[in-house]
Amino acid sequence: MKEFAAEVAWQRDGQAFLDGRYSRAHDWAFDGGLRLRASSSPLSVPVPMSDPAAVDPEEALVAAAASCHMLFFLSLAAQRGFTVERYVDQAVGYLGAEEDGRVAMTRIELRPAIAFAGRQPGPDELDALHHAAHERCYVANSLKTAVLVVGAR
Repeated sequence: MKEFAAEVAWQRDGQAFLDGRYSRAHDWAFDGGLRLRASSSPLSVPVPMSDPAAVDPEEALVAAAASCHMLFFLSLAAQRGFTVERYVDQAVGYLGAEEDGRVAMTRIELRPAIAFAGRQPGPDELDALHHAAHERCYVANSLKTAVLVVGAR
């Protein structure tokens, strides 16, 4: 089994806490040395207690699903003889209430725009590439929410 780790670190820095008016900004650190500023979303916790310039967990989840799909798509396209010149996904996640009333990411829509060099896949081949990428994407396989490819071009 492979393991993946991330460090999530927050510090109070002398601010009030019990009144709930503390900063939600914190740091993410990854094994390659990358550090990112993270925070709750301003849609969940108002500014100044959240940092709108930071990455929030909801955005990170959407990005992880889109990135995983893209990486498998690129690999499969190469295996099938298609040269991908550019891949841009304007992915969107939808936060809403589940049937039991709990808030969850209820749907993630991937909206890839892909440019190919040379031989172009037909619509059926493109759909097959997306389907195969989705089947292999372990991030999507780990989620209970639907991860859909919509408007792929």
